[in-house]
Amino acid sequence: MNSVNSVIIEGNLVRDPVLTETPKGTKVCNFTVASNRYYKQDEEYQKEVTFLDVETWTRLAAYSESNFSKGKGIRIVGRLKQDRWEDREGNPRSRLKLVAEYVEKRPTFSKEALRSEEESESEESADMVESESSVEAESVI
Repeated sequence: MNSVNSVIIEGNLVRDPVLTETPKGTKVCNFTVASNRYYKQDEEYQKEVTFLDVETWTRLAAYSESNFSKGKGIRIVGRLKQDRWEDREGNPRSRLKLVAEYVEKRPTFSKEALRSEEESESEESADMVESESSVEAESVI
């Protein structure tokens, strides 16, 4: 029986994705994501950065290579995988990586876009109030 191994992470690409192929021709894309965490300690805000290696396969690999670049925001859903090997001296080594099952561009919001969205929402709510009051007026008559 499989255990639950599911990860969702948001961050920015540290460098451009690198697309390669296995000897059998399967596409693999590798890139690194930096995810920031901010927290308050002793009345001062601290920043903690986590770097995570990500691997995508087949069509998702081709999509990742063509749609993402250094500095761009990304949201990833996937599973953790541990690679294990021995170094030249025979010492055991390992590293964790995220094998992506789904990737998407992280939404970005500029102050101007947020302002225009708020304005359109307030206009829509004003229209709704106007239409509701006209319905009430018609039902009273």
